Amino acid sequence: MTAPGAAGEERIRVVIATPGDDGEDRATGTLARGLRDAGMEVVQAGRSSLEQLADTVVQEDADAVGLPVLPADAPEVLARLRALLADRGVHDVVVFGCGADAELPRGTRLSPPGTAPAEVAGWLRGQLIGEPPWTPRP
Repeated sequence: MTAPGAAGEERIRVVIATPGDDGEDRATGTLARGLRDAGMEVVQAGRSSLEQLADTVVQEDADAVGLPVLPADAPEVLARLRALLADRGVHDVVVFGCGADAELPRGTRLSPPGTAPAEVAGWLRGQLIGEPPWTPRP
């Protein structure tokens, strides 16, 4: 699913959204900018239901989907999103979120609050194209 970028490098496509009416848009924007700065293509889906988000992931042919602000029931939200993607025949998209640590469904990752976008970008690169973690240039 990764699209070719400049000089033939793999370009990771990530959909970012805030689930429902929860969370704050500032965290979503911060993560989106950080991932773009790391060379990823980012689609901001805004405030979306999980069903809308799963549809967007399919329509955008995304490699990953992230929820920068998660409600207290993060494990259930991420498991539900993974199930909705599976219902749509999508099994190879990386699902991640930012929030408090919790038991997570297989194939998802939860970064602690305040995780730098560059760290999330490095993890995504490792998951999707096997690159070592990205570090910002001095």
